[in-house]
Amino acid sequence: MTLKDKLISSYLLFEENVDMESDIHKHRDEAIKFFEETGFPTKKQEDWKYTSLKPILKQDYNFFPKKEDALDYKDVKKYFIHDIDTYTIVFVDGIFSSQLSNTTHELIDACLMSSALNKDKYKPVIDKYFNKAVPEDSMVSLNTAFTREGAYIRIPKNVAAEKPIQILNFSTGNEEALMVQPRNLIVLEEGSQVEIIERHQSLTENPVLTNVVSEVFVEKNAKLDYYKIQNDHTSASLIDNTFVKQDRDSVASVHTFSFGGKLTRNNLNFYQEGENINSILKGVTIIEGKQHVDHNTLVHHQQPNCQSYQDYKSIFSEKSVGVFNGKVLVDKIAQKTDGFQSNNNILIDDTATCNSKPQLEIFADDVKCSHGCTIGQLDKEALYYLQTRGIPHKEARALLMFAFANNVLSSVKIPEIKKRITKQIALKIGVELGFDS
Repeated sequence: MTLKDKLISSYLLFEENVDMESDIHKHRDEAIKFFEETGFPTKKQEDWKYTSLKPILKQDYNFFPKKEDALDYKDVKKYFIHDIDTYTIVFVDGIFSSQLSNTTHELIDACLMSSALNKDKYKPVIDKYFNKAVPEDSMVSLNTAFTREGAYIRIPKNVAAEKPIQILNFSTGNEEALMVQPRNLIVLEEGSQVEIIERHQSLTENPVLTNVVSEVFVEKNAKLDYYKIQNDHTSASLIDNTFVKQDRDSVASVHTFSFGGKLTRNNLNFYQEGENINSILKGVTIIEGKQHVDHNTLVHHQQPNCQSYQDYKSIFSEKSVGVFNGKVLVDKIAQKTDGFQSNNNILIDDTATCNSKPQLEIFADDVKCSHGCTIGQLDKEALYYLQTRGIPHKEARALLMFAFANNVLSSVKIPEIKKRITKQIALKIGVELGFDS
């Protein structure tokens, strides 16, 4: 039995064991039918031309963990941004962990998707937002069909969350192979602000496949800072589907740090539905071995006088593979658009591979849009210059690589995350450079 067939047959069992509103059942039924018709994406599709899911679809994944595994905080503390006070929403093998979590309903809602889907007081928000930002897509539909748990975050009008919110998903390895499908709904009402940190982490070498969907709504004058930290085992694969809808005068920023995992696919889509919107997409990728990271981005400018800024920096070594497929789409009505897109890559070894496809699709005539891509090696002259100043070759290479990625870090607003990522970059390039700790 193929994984697709197993998922479809498991859906009937799943339906019998969940208690959700009829509207959600309708969404889920439609979604499983769409997945049954389309199946998993293949390299025949243009957006998946350089990324094959075949290697990770061969596993015999379990979709429903047999038991909940309680984790001690001391065993997973290092994966938290623990040096600041945050709200935390923690899942272990897809099941909510009350022991590790710190949720809230005071001023803001930072709690569980399962509660929001099943309680009447959340119904107006669910009816308005759930499944409203996602396109027809096979992996998104698969997630919708099995929607059960994830993070539910709502920041009310004119409220600034007093501390960041962390969403952490741990896989324990209790199953020989596990597939989890978290579903997050994040709503920033008019004039609100929040900082969110998301991480998926395996605790063993057992294979895990995470297919996560996050719907994010940033209403008028709201501000969002979203940080995705991806640094998993080489047996873990992640398909991250994030959809951000913005209303006028809003600012949304997403930073993606990809340092590990077997296969990582980031589908990041922004939809600008009002004027004077600013969308910021930045990423740093440093991988080695046979790791594979694919960034697929879209910024859809639908209204005039908006900005978007994309800046992705990547360093590939050994036999690693990187993909960047970024599109800026400007509708005819979206005059005075200012769109910038840049993808710069360094190949440390001749065996590393990078495929980059920056795209502009412009139907307006009064815009300022640009894109660019570079794929190359470290500047030999700069490397030679540093060595003539007494810096050893290894440290000189590291300095150049850090400087290459540093402008992405400059826009990180949470100092503790900046320090954590700086240390991780130093670790990935294999030297101690005396960075600020």
